[in-house]
Amino acid sequence: MDFFTLLGLSIALGVDAFAVALAAGAVLDPFAERRWFRLGFHFGLFQAMMPVLGWLAGRGLQQWINAYDHWIAFILLSLVGGKMIFEALKDDDQKTLIRDPSRGWTLVILSVATSIDALAVGFSIALLGETIWFPAVIIGVSAAMMTLTGAFLGRKIGALWGQRAEVAGGIVLCAIGIKILLENLLF
Repeated sequence: MDFFTLLGLSIALGVDAFAVALAAGAVLDPFAERRWFRLGFHFGLFQAMMPVLGWLAGRGLQQWINAYDHWIAFILLSLVGGKMIFEALKDDDQKTLIRDPSRGWTLVILSVATSIDALAVGFSIALLGETIWFPAVIIGVSAAMMTLTGAFLGRKIGALWGQRAEVAGGIVLCAIGIKILLENLLF
């Protein structure tokens, strides 16, 4: 696989991470550098690991994974997006003090949901008989950079729009899940 094809593939895989980071950046309370690092690192790591796992699994599981990966991404993104909307619409005295999508299970769920399509890419690379290590690094670094950019832009939007940005972020996550589902069911 030539470098420009790999770069295009990396950017295509990183678009979901960018969009989710945009939504996450909009809801973070003070956005410290460690949160930027955590979000970018985990999204990049998962984007790099998934193609490796897909490549290692090879052809045996490809049909099973391809049949359900879009459902998994849809469910995970819808759950997190729905929770964001619910939290944004709560009364101020009922809200939790810290809504940080760069921590805990929320971070893991978002990382998996945005990188599950990279699993299928790993399968495809295995079928082409190519090695996975260089593509995995490029995919991971691209996703990390796109995540940091999305989080930065999301934070700027969140500062301007407040609670509306949090609701919009939840809607964006749900919309990404629906888009992934529809792309796989209709095409």
